[in-house]
Amino acid sequence: MKKVYYLSTCDTCKRIMKDVGVDDTFEKQDIKTEQITTSQLEAMRGLSGSYEALFSRVARKYKSLGLKDKNLTEDDYKNYILDEYTFLKRPVFIIDNEIFVGNSKKTVEALKETLL
Repeated sequence: MKKVYYLSTCDTCKRIMKDVGVDDTFEKQDIKTEQITTSQLEAMRGLSGSYEALFSRVARKYKSLGLKDKNLTEDDYKNYILDEYTFLKRPVFIIDNEIFVGNSKKTVEALKETLL
């Protein structure tokens, strides 16, 4: 299985998808127009090890809601991601049983290696 969760309005997501060669073999899900389901998020957590690993601390709402001053639990991370797409660290690629979360250079390089 090859799937990418992304935001169509995000230039970084679009650039990474182009760089790694996302084609018709990928299932694509724009998280703004097609909300992430609980089972999808649970599957991502199973691959990544935690909801925290999937959570974006650079989302504008993270600061505006004062979340940096709170001690968030795994359930909190899960609920915030399910309630608001902006809290998912993106893009998220799932290639077979491997997950690649976010846009760090290290993550993108590992993704490219997997796709070779």
